[in-house]
Amino acid sequence: MPDVIDDLEAEQDQLESVLLKLTPADWTAPSAAAGWTVADVVLHLAQTEEAVTATTSGHPSALDWHRYGPTVDEAMDAMVRAERAGHVEVFHRWQTARRASVQALRAADPRRPVRWVTGSLKPRTLATTRLAEHWAHALDVTTALALDYPDTARLRHIAWLGHSTLPYAFRLAGLPPADVFCDLTAPDGTSWQYGPHDAASAIAGPAAAFCRVGARRLSPADSGLATTGPHAATALTVLRNYADV
Repeated sequence: MPDVIDDLEAEQDQLESVLLKLTPADWTAPSAAAGWTVADVVLHLAQTEEAVTATTSGHPSALDWHRYGPTVDEAMDAMVRAERAGHVEVFHRWQTARRASVQALRAADPRRPVRWVTGSLKPRTLATTRLAEHWAHALDVTTALALDYPDTARLRHIAWLGHSTLPYAFRLAGLPPADVFCDLTAPDGTSWQYGPHDAASAIAGPAAAFCRVGARRLSPADSGLATTGPHAATALTVLRNYADV
């Protein structure tokens, strides 16, 4: 695969090209992220990119989300509400933060995990989660504004993340992990395969749908993904494209 940090930067570039075209009314419009405007979504991305730079620079105290709420989701919402600002300021803050975070990820020791939310991740895994989050929130912006946001080969990183964290997702749901083979169709029509080919359970279909299910932007029932075996349908219900809780 192409280097994930390069692809993270490319995903951010694609989102920036969308944001540059928005009107002031677009920025204050509701996004597809419940309770957040488009500006709130971009502010959240700015805040979390600043956290990437902080943790890779050896200042993990910046990730003390417990100060803001009992769960990560509640804390992220409280952080956004605490720092809302005009769209020009928010956009500039994100531009600055995203460039700094990419630079920090490139400079980080790839073998040394860094703290992230409730655990720790190696820098390139952290970059993969950041790519997944930027892609998902780009959908929140473009879906709400009826704008085009084409799927790209960068989804490969997100599909890999979703599949590789399935054991964690099963455990988080109180279930024993199970092998699942995924045969996913890439945006260019090629096949991306993950997991043991002889697994008793399998998922097949569009990679874009698989990634959207993992981002909780599409329900398994509406995804068009085919499941076979004893654990595949459950895997889709627990699938998540992120490594924190």
